[in-house]
Amino acid sequence: MTANLNNKILCDIYKGDKKEEMYLYVPKKIGQNELEDIPEALLQSFGELTLVTTLVLTESRKLARADIHKVMAELNETGFYLQMPPVKFPLDEQQK
Repeated sequence: MTANLNNKILCDIYKGDKKEEMYLYVPKKIGQNELEDIPEALLQSFGELTLVTTLVLTESRKLARADIHKVMAELNETGFYLQMPPVKFPLDEQQK
């Protein structure tokens, strides 16, 4: 059972030890292993996972580097959201 109540999603956020600033958002599943449906290749790309925090996501919540509507849509459609690290050298900066 996924914790999703009227456009609210209870979500665990994990980080791995292989790539800095890459995070995996997963809906909290009460009484289940919430990582069981995540593709194995994706889990391996993280290395050892550590729970960073648990959040209640709502459409009005602000996230630092992700669009809340996209995060919530991905959680509902695929069962996870992958937040990639920020680009260190944006292409438009390199082209100047």
